[in-house]
Amino acid sequence: MFASAEVARPPRTRLRAPVAPPDAWLFATVAGLVAIGIVMVFSASSATAYADYHDTAYFLKRQLVMLAVGAVLAYGAYRIDYTKLKRISPALLAVTFALLLLTLVPHIGFQTGGARRWLGFHAISFQPSELAKLAIVLFFAAKLSTLGEDVRSLSRGVAPLLLVAFGIAMTIFVEPDMGTASLVAFTAIGMLLCAGMRFEHLMLVTLGTLPAIALAIGSSPYKRARVLAFMNPWKDPENTGFHIVQSLLALGSGGIFGVGLGASRQKFFYLPEAHTDFIFAVIGEELGLLGTLAVLALFAAFAIRAFTIAQRTTDRFGFFLICGCTMLIVIQAFINIGVVTSSWPVTGVPLPFISFGGTSLIVNLIAAALVMNVARRAR
Repeated sequence: MFASAEVARPPRTRLRAPVAPPDAWLFATVAGLVAIGIVMVFSASSATAYADYHDTAYFLKRQLVMLAVGAVLAYGAYRIDYTKLKRISPALLAVTFALLLLTLVPHIGFQTGGARRWLGFHAISFQPSELAKLAIVLFFAAKLSTLGEDVRSLSRGVAPLLLVAFGIAMTIFVEPDMGTASLVAFTAIGMLLCAGMRFEHLMLVTLGTLPAIALAIGSSPYKRARVLAFMNPWKDPENTGFHIVQSLLALGSGGIFGVGLGASRQKFFYLPEAHTDFIFAVIGEELGLLGTLAVLALFAAFAIRAFTIAQRTTDRFGFFLICGCTMLIVIQAFINIGVVTSSWPVTGVPLPFISFGGTSLIVNLIAAALVMNVARRAR
């Protein structure tokens, strides 16, 4: 008898399904904002960069490095199974809260411009408050996805979540950073409203927190001066109202079509923080009303597309993740634009995707990537 020959079989290979491309509208709006940011950071920062570092492209180079890091992390956020973030969101929030506390410790967190917001070294540093914005969105998305009808209860739903959010916000507030603290609070309340929070609870929370906010602002000469300058910047145009006055002059001199790309006069040491918090004023001066409207249109298009996709998704965690990340970006944009146009008190909030700032750019790219991740699953 002959032994039966064993038929050789080729080794099995595990085929991976190709990764679906991101939503075209979301990707286009984010890419457009990032492209405007790269151009405007170079334009707005060139004078300061040459005066301080003898290199007109100093800030541009740093922004490009942070963009590369942010793109890598955003790609990871796009590829990850976002549902896994639901389980680790409490731990992420706890770590972020610990980092926020560390920034308040002398010789650990370091000060710049009178605010203690950074950890690390001056060359390599990051703001835990930027991470806190994303951590609070993940935490709220996880809790709201399981809360159900309890979100309409003050004691079982609204109060416990808002205590967490306001705890994070107040830690940021004492750095001091009113802008990011208000952004955390607004995003948290916005997510609760998306979940079905009752209007009377919203009014109760608002009336309950207003006295505390008024006391905190009134007891700080620095914060009080900013609010008074917002109410009447022309009363002290060379001191407390200087930022707002110079910003309005930049916007007004741009007219409809602008003075031309790179031709800003306000960036030559008239407008403070021209490449960070007040970069929208330089856009208005160089690109005019049409340039500012284009930026507003891109943010509006991102928000409309994201909320449209949120309505289609059947995953509650994905729904709240889209809502939170979208509001995080859009509310921040309108706070920044409100400051520049003297519609909001001066706060240190950068314009998403556009202002110079490594941590802010990376966090916003990750937030946008998470929106596209959920959109990919929804398709």
